[in-house]
Amino acid sequence: MATLIDGNATAADIIRELTEEVAGLPRKPCVAFVRVGEDPASVSYVNKKQATAEKIGITSRLQVYPETISQAELLAAIDKLNDDGAVNGILVQAPLPRHVSETTVFRRISPQKDVDGLGTINLGKVAQEDDTGFISCTPAGIMELLARSGISLDGKHVVVLGRSLLVGKPVALLAMQRNARANATVTVCHSHTANLPAVTRTADVLIAAIGKPEFVTADMVKPGAVVIDVGINRVEDATRKRGYRLTGDVHFPSVSETASAITPVPGGVGPMTVAMLMKNTVKSFSMQSGG
Repeated sequence: MATLIDGNATAADIIRELTEEVAGLPRKPCVAFVRVGEDPASVSYVNKKQATAEKIGITSRLQVYPETISQAELLAAIDKLNDDGAVNGILVQAPLPRHVSETTVFRRISPQKDVDGLGTINLGKVAQEDDTGFISCTPAGIMELLARSGISLDGKHVVVLGRSLLVGKPVALLAMQRNARANATVTVCHSHTANLPAVTRTADVLIAAIGKPEFVTADMVKPGAVVIDVGINRVEDATRKRGYRLTGDVHFPSVSETASAITPVPGGVGPMTVAMLMKNTVKSFSMQSGG
């Protein structure tokens, strides 16, 4: 049976560290959350982020707009936050309505306040191994979780399943960087990868971020591999009171018998994403304050 990589415990350690750091600052950092519409998942995610910010001592603002907001109106709202000296970080909660370009919106956020790390400048800094930028929170959380769990990537073969801007591309860049936490050989797989199971079976570390519930099965995993499950999917389940259960992109019951270590869903990568957002916010405050 695989060792569980506990994201809740690791995130709690980071939050404690940040709470101590923020307590010693001359004023509280401030992060602004922008939410469009009332998607239940988005509401839940933003509420969780606000609660974590409050626990640490970070001030948060929430701006909610109707789904009918135009792209121009949303960009104007971001411009105001960019110009507000009291705001250190800005996060626009995805997904956005179809008539709004997420890429355009992410690019509009000032690079100095882009604590979600999805703008062009900050993604470029990841590629250039420039640590003055902000790393996208989920990939940053994955790397932090691996490092704090004592899992070395040095010389290992990391296979990333998924090529999204949010996870796949940045985590691949991070894993191949020249530093003590990385130095991996990386393969990125996607919907056009031929003979996918044969590729994933070569992974020493398999990062599943494909957005398909329980897609990765035991026959796709090399015995003893480390498996990081980034997915969080709702699957109908009549036996549950709420009518569904949460599952990852990995079939946990079978893969946990094959892997040496694995993240659970929930309680794995998810809490780390929120913790790294807070870490980026404190970093943005320090950089803007000249610290």
